Amino acid sequence: MKVGISTFVTDDGIGAIPLAKAIEERGFDSVFIAEHTHIPASRKSPYPRGGDLPAKYYRTLDPFVTLTAMATVTEDLLLGTGVTLLMERDTITTAKEVASVDFVSGGRFLFGIGVGWNREEMANHGTDPKTRGRLVDEQLAAMREIWTNEPAEYHGEFVSFDPIYQRPKCVQKPHAPIFVGGGEPAFDRIIQHGDAWLANGLTPDRLAPLMQKLNDKAGREIPVTVFSGKAENLDAYAELGIGRALISLETAPEDETIRNLGEYAEAAKHYL
Repeated sequence: MKVGISTFVTDDGIGAIPLAKAIEERGFDSVFIAEHTHIPASRKSPYPRGGDLPAKYYRTLDPFVTLTAMATVTEDLLLGTGVTLLMERDTITTAKEVASVDFVSGGRFLFGIGVGWNREEMANHGTDPKTRGRLVDEQLAAMREIWTNEPAEYHGEFVSFDPIYQRPKCVQKPHAPIFVGGGEPAFDRIIQHGDAWLANGLTPDRLAPLMQKLNDKAGREIPVTVFSGKAENLDAYAELGIGRALISLETAPEDETIRNLGEYAEAAKHYL
């Protein structure tokens, strides 16, 4: 099992460049970073984990800019979005950004996507929360057309364009892998559009039956990357045959972050 880091990169925590260097130097295989374009002041949508929304949600850097900076100072570290809020983005522009980061990183980009939870945030982008799942399905299908065909064309309910040319193409073939986030409601999306399931915060005992259910529905084994939270869960995830576990790194100043990464690397040394 591989072990990576998931985190929020903000304007008041460790910088993207020293963070990427520290993660790679300690042997982690990947970093996945979160995205929020903004947080509506209304706060009508409750924080899924309960309580007040943590300050880091208000301060996230753009993930594609951040991962490009990280790519310039690392050699092997895989660079993932965890997750891109695709329904808040223009499809053609996002396809360009994915291919561009994969290109400048030499084929190290992992495209994690999700349908989000903050309904006011997505509504500000003109997205109807009730139809966001269908929208994301079309976006993924359209982007795969852009990455793999030239010219590319797509016509759907929400996404439609006549033949277009777009370069660069992804270094990875047929395209940068798509990691689909979500729970059981996302299983059809994972099977149809995903290269892996990006499972969020499921304990090993809850994850095991869902993995079996997904594999049975797909008729094949679906690779799993899990936001595992704490390092002490790694052995249990490894026993399930998880491909990658992501340890959650809290956003903090540089000195504190480096100390925390050292502790996590020590706890995960069997897998690094």
